[in-house]
Amino acid sequence: MPHPLACLLAAAALLTTLPAAAQNDYEKTVKDGFPVNVFKPGKVEATDARVAQLKAPAGFTVSKFAENVGKPRMLAVAPNGDVYVSDRDKGTVMLVRDANQDGKAELTKTLVQRPDLHGLALKDGKLYLSAIRELFVADVKADGTLGELKTLYNDLPDAGQHPNRTLAFGPDGQLYLSVGSTCNACDERNKEQATMLLVKPDGSGRRVWARGLRNTIGFGWHPVSKALWGFDHGIDWLGDEDQREELNELREGADYGWPYVYADGKIPPHPQPADMTPEQYAAKTVKPALLYAAHAAPLGMVFNTGRQFPQEYQNDAFATMHGSWNRAEPSGYRIVRVRYDAQGRATGIEDFVTGWLVNGNKEQFGRVCGIAQHPDGSLLVTDDSNGVIYRVAYTGAGGKAPAPSGKTKVKAKKG
Repeated sequence: MPHPLACLLAAAALLTTLPAAAQNDYEKTVKDGFPVNVFKPGKVEATDARVAQLKAPAGFTVSKFAENVGKPRMLAVAPNGDVYVSDRDKGTVMLVRDANQDGKAELTKTLVQRPDLHGLALKDGKLYLSAIRELFVADVKADGTLGELKTLYNDLPDAGQHPNRTLAFGPDGQLYLSVGSTCNACDERNKEQATMLLVKPDGSGRRVWARGLRNTIGFGWHPVSKALWGFDHGIDWLGDEDQREELNELREGADYGWPYVYADGKIPPHPQPADMTPEQYAAKTVKPALLYAAHAAPLGMVFNTGRQFPQEYQNDAFATMHGSWNRAEPSGYRIVRVRYDAQGRATGIEDFVTGWLVNGNKEQFGRVCGIAQHPDGSLLVTDDSNGVIYRVAYTGAGGKAPAPSGKTKVKAKKG
């Protein structure tokens, strides 16, 4: 009887001989000995009818804050409500403004252009902007436009599989800069790759703050505990259900395992540490607090500190799941809520806004990306596939909002 792996390899070879049209939506193959799937839902327009069928907890509404704005990625929101939005493909930062405060922007204006602009952070009247190798800063003028860009760095690590740097200021007033890995799983030569860097606002003092993070694009600080939390992207090509995405409590000096260990101490069939066994290395790393659906691709994360949402949402986090390509049944394409207890410990992950997948999950009209809280307490969420910025607001009469329908709970894991 033929070996199962040989059968899979033969099937993969046969698949590659089929006409291209048969592979447009779905591909099944074998990589590194693992049977894997590639499926990218087709894109359809974000029509008003489709937006209207998005599912959120009772009392919440989802509407278009802005549309036809290219491929919006990261967001930074000023205290006066001005919204700064990056477009990685165009290398631009836009000003998006809702002057009459009706929940829909009237102004979109390109302020600056540099190749690969992505991460944004505001502090003390200045906007910090990151590209692949550059970190810039500019004064924010009274009219919301930007002064001349000043280069703080032009030697950040090279690009690779994860070139999208993200920025945020912590409670300590320091700038945290996430640098992803160049690859799926490999030994990085540059020790700043796959890390969280710490930088002073004037650009000095750059150093590695935490490591072993394949690609932690979305991160933020719990309002009570002040601990830093971030979603890290799992390794691809391990099958539909591995590697699951990791929610980590990030600590200074800690190692989160990539590329030698993942999840709760699992060892991938990839690089091995040079001076110890994988099991010994795993014992030195910090395990994730929670795990989420494999390949969902978490991108943005923000803690709710506003007063618009019901009290039960206070100090919880919201994260965007950009959506999978490396599994047969899509995961992601949604906004999730991360619940925290009174001590700031993550206790579960559940659906918050869903419905961007349509037609039996074969198509999508939204790949949610950046997320930020507006001063009015609503959430602004970008879609870099369909050129929309969404607004998620609570408009129901007071009281406790019911739990989301169709939610997926994840129990906390100690780590």
